[in-house]
Amino acid sequence: MAHFMDVHRGMHGITSDQLHQAHQADLSLEKDENVHFEQAWADPASGTVYCLSEGPSAEAVQRVHERAGHKADEIHELPLSV
Repeated sequence: MAHFMDVHRGMHGITSDQLHQAHQADLSLEKDENVHFEQAWADPASGTVYCLSEGPSAEAVQRVHERAGHKADEIHELPLSV
């Protein structure tokens, strides 16, 4: 399975509670696509949210995000790590 970092923009002022709810929405759907969302981070000032996931493809990650109601603006595969 590959790792992916996705970026969501336009979420200005997102709160910790809202980030938690969005992450929980992803977790509730992830098994349908054989994806696992590991962690999410947010910068309320810039409105940027980042999600780290593991799954079979960027398309599978995007399908979960779309069904959860927050399509990613970018999804990057992370082929190397240390």
